[in-house]
Amino acid sequence: MRHIPAPLQAHLDSGVTTLCHCWKLTLRDATTLGFTDHDRPLAFDGLTFTPSSGLDAGALETATGLAPDNIEVVGALSHDAITETDLERGRFDAAQADIFRVNWADPAQRILLFRGSLGETTRGPLAFTAELRGMAHRLDAPQGRAYLSRCDAELGDVRCGVTLTPTPGTVTHIAPHGTLTVTGLPPEGYAHGLLTWTTGANIGQTSPVREHTGDTLTLWSPPPDPIAEGDTFTATMGCDKRMETCRTRFANAQNFRGFPHMPGDDWMTAYPGDASPNDGTPVR
Repeated sequence: MRHIPAPLQAHLDSGVTTLCHCWKLTLRDATTLGFTDHDRPLAFDGLTFTPSSGLDAGALETATGLAPDNIEVVGALSHDAITETDLERGRFDAAQADIFRVNWADPAQRILLFRGSLGETTRGPLAFTAELRGMAHRLDAPQGRAYLSRCDAELGDVRCGVTLTPTPGTVTHIAPHGTLTVTGLPPEGYAHGLLTWTTGANIGQTSPVREHTGDTLTLWSPPPDPIAEGDTFTATMGCDKRMETCRTRFANAQNFRGFPHMPGDDWMTAYPGDASPNDGTPVR
């Protein structure tokens, strides 16, 4: 049960209230932003909550047990603190969100209504919509290992054990649909890898690689700002999670975290017979 401070409870019981909402966002880089639906700034906990932010919240859905709380907020992209570029670059992804109910006549009278994180965000020409997820949503995250034929480790992490060395490269030509001609990279090995831009408009941003053939890279999606010829980057190799790739490209079969000999659906549904893989011999 939520405890309401006595002064705020007395204000609620008075029958005439001066209440508003305040939102506090804590970004992953520790930047804090404050917004309010009141018509003038409010300050508490060392943070100023600014009005005219265009931030509005829908109904807060709460549930008993372990079901996560959910709320949706809508904001205007015209505010200086929330720009379309920052949203596109993921600056607000997974930001911690606190929502307060505040007596604007006396901000010391307040209560925390919600604490969670920023989830899926969609953008339009003038506004954005963001889902706020309660703390219990973390319980929905998969736990433990997955029984799959391909590896479930991330290339370069502790379970994988491969040491990744970034390779510098330069963009020499730009084609439609995120296809780049580059120099500085070997002819293969960077599909499913990652580019980190070191110069140009996207410096510091990362771009996942979809395909790599010769001197051509295709990105899964273009970075927030346009790419220019001459932009430089560092590229880390990628892995398609197959046992053959782990053994031949990285010489790391001993750390493969999949189950390459697991029978597939075709094997499981095939009838026994001389011309069938279900002939009683061991699966190798």
